[in-house]
Amino acid sequence: MTADERTRGAAVPAQRGTAGPTAPGEQPERERVSAFASLSRVMLVSFLRDKAAVFFVLLFPLMFLMLFGTLLKGASSPHAKVVQVGPVQVLDAVQGDGRAELEKVLTISRSDDEAAAVQKVRKGDLDAVITQGPDGRVVLRFSAADQVRAGSVQGIVNSVVQQANQAATGKPPAFSLDVSRVEDESLKPIQFLTPGLLGWAVATGAVFSASLTLVSWRKKMVLRRLRLAPVSAGAIISSRVAVSVITALAQTAIFLVVATTPFFGLKLTGNWWLIVPLVVCATVAFMSIGLLAGSLAKTEEAANGISQIIVLPMSFLSGSFFPTDDMPAWLKAISNALPLKHLVTAAQSVLSRGGGVMDALPAMGGLLAFAAVVTAIAWRFFRWEDA
Repeated sequence: MTADERTRGAAVPAQRGTAGPTAPGEQPERERVSAFASLSRVMLVSFLRDKAAVFFVLLFPLMFLMLFGTLLKGASSPHAKVVQVGPVQVLDAVQGDGRAELEKVLTISRSDDEAAAVQKVRKGDLDAVITQGPDGRVVLRFSAADQVRAGSVQGIVNSVVQQANQAATGKPPAFSLDVSRVEDESLKPIQFLTPGLLGWAVATGAVFSASLTLVSWRKKMVLRRLRLAPVSAGAIISSRVAVSVITALAQTAIFLVVATTPFFGLKLTGNWWLIVPLVVCATVAFMSIGLLAGSLAKTEEAANGISQIIVLPMSFLSGSFFPTDDMPAWLKAISNALPLKHLVTAAQSVLSRGGGVMDALPAMGGLLAFAAVVTAIAWRFFRWEDA
């Protein structure tokens, strides 16, 4: 190249798009920002396209907020049901506006049979029995099954007694309050905690085992092989039910053995053995829910999600973790339609409250009827193979 050519080349401006000089470290910084933005955009789009992830991350927690918000909406002023046996001066003297205010927190009924009233409190139909002796001693007998409600009743009745004493200004207190439990004083909270947690455990095990097994067998073509094999559908179903029942009974045995240790102190009532047929019927009912979930789901993840959506809200609405007496009427109607509600109520009766066969039979019949209906619905969506 001649000197003139070199001179002309130096005078030609740089072509458009040609990178000019950059400061040290500038280009790598831009690349890092671009990579971060691109990856963030891809991950966000992937998340939004995954409907299951969006539901469980954003909507599922919202469901629990709405559920607890509804359940605890009236928790600041729990309403209790008490029975007054005979004349109780401190209650009868409250009239007018004071009576209206008292009835906002207490539903007071009357009875002449103290033994029958105490039995209703022990079974959970009423919250307390109130009597009064000739010496002005007011006797309040409550159930320890619901510690919150028991404390509320004691506080309300004590307030009424104190107001009655204050009305007699300048005189010694005319009334006193004697508080006791209808249950054995040695009973511990585990007495009322065990039935609810046991019901939740049985429901969880039966629903998840049925739904996940069904989806897994269908995806792995086990159902197809069983269908082609010289085995009847009845044998397949009965074997699955038998395994689930054995598992649930083992679960129940472990629960009761641990709960009855001296450390926890569960005391079983005379008809505690009725929990065995109750658990068997409940397992069949909850397996029908799992069968429906497994019939609708195409993957194990979907089956797990559907089962979670069913089991967790049902546990809270059925009283497995805390009493549901303060729920709104419409929510109580939903609760009474759930199989777990009937299992928990019957289990509390036979394990902790001295209930008998007549307390367990209606629950067992309801659980089996529920299983028949849900199984019929699930069979409509059942598939031997993936579509």
